[in-house]
Amino acid sequence: MADLYDTLGVHRDSSFDEIKKAYRKLAREYHPDVNPDPTVKDKFKDITAAYEVLSDPTKRQKYDLGGDPFSQFGGAQNFGFGDIMDAFFGGGGSRGPRPRARAGQDALIRVELDLEEITFGAERELTVETAVRCDKCGGSGCADNSKPQTCGICKGRGEIQQVTRSFIGNVMTSRPCNNCGGYGSVIPTPCSECAGDGRVRSRRTISVKIPAGVEDGNRIQMSGQGEVGPGGGPAGDLYVEIIEKQHDFLIRDGNDLHLSISISMAAAALGTTVTVETLDGPQEVEIKAGTQSADAVTLKGFGIGKLRGAGRGDLIVHVEVMTPQKLSKDEQELLKKLAASRGEKPGEFEVHSRSKNNHHGLFGRVRDAFNR
Repeated sequence: MADLYDTLGVHRDSSFDEIKKAYRKLAREYHPDVNPDPTVKDKFKDITAAYEVLSDPTKRQKYDLGGDPFSQFGGAQNFGFGDIMDAFFGGGGSRGPRPRARAGQDALIRVELDLEEITFGAERELTVETAVRCDKCGGSGCADNSKPQTCGICKGRGEIQQVTRSFIGNVMTSRPCNNCGGYGSVIPTPCSECAGDGRVRSRRTISVKIPAGVEDGNRIQMSGQGEVGPGGGPAGDLYVEIIEKQHDFLIRDGNDLHLSISISMAAAALGTTVTVETLDGPQEVEIKAGTQSADAVTLKGFGIGKLRGAGRGDLIVHVEVMTPQKLSKDEQELLKKLAASRGEKPGEFEVHSRSKNNHHGLFGRVRDAFNR
């Protein structure tokens, strides 16, 4: 038999409250009514059996001394699904009716941002549809200033209990009262606007500030802007999830931006100055004489604004030297004369080892990485 303390995930010196808390947590996860996975049924039986022993001082002492806690049942305490009800209704030392006012759920809305908004930050007006507190009844769910009345079936307890005998002794089962839904009270005259729920659906516009440097999948938490809870309970949070739109020619890598340009063979050999478009407008880039394919020029501070910390990343301009594919006879003769003057011979080549800076291979890998 597996160790009962390990089954509940508690230490041997854990108090009764710690054992009960661990059981409630596991019951919420493995109870068959909550978890449809058929494989958890046996797991839940083990959890329940472990709790039955460790919550009973007599059985626990016998188990700690190495005895069989299931050998005798006459002295067992009443144990049943009332403890399971605690797991779902959050009961403490004693159970009772559920409160009508409960915390609302969180809400999620997605917003698309272009690279300019991500770089510099933005402020967006978003339209959201969530549950809000009913203005007509103020969240009480009652019409005409009336109040909930004590349930005549459960007498305000919120649950119905029944004791039955079984092979392990008296078993007490508890279930929510069907008449009041476990609240212990009923609303005789529900609000006509919210039908007793204390909240209604409403569309509203909120403003959200988006900081510079956010990434695709980031979420901005707006406290108290989610769903208002039943019975006019406190609202949950609203999460604004960022969807990053791809730029036409700029590629993001963290806080840096990458741009690829192509220049002629002559411009690469002689050097030149080109004007490129950036998020800050046109900027001049100096191409030094002798530039090779996959060489890069870095423009400091022209990248993405940093989400945590000051400053911005860089804009890295990757240069690709274009080799002409069609040459006239005159152009061919000129290139031949140039090659001869430089002492170059047809068919000569240089092998680059992996330890050397293989520009072409490096540029290919960088370009492939950003095109994934």
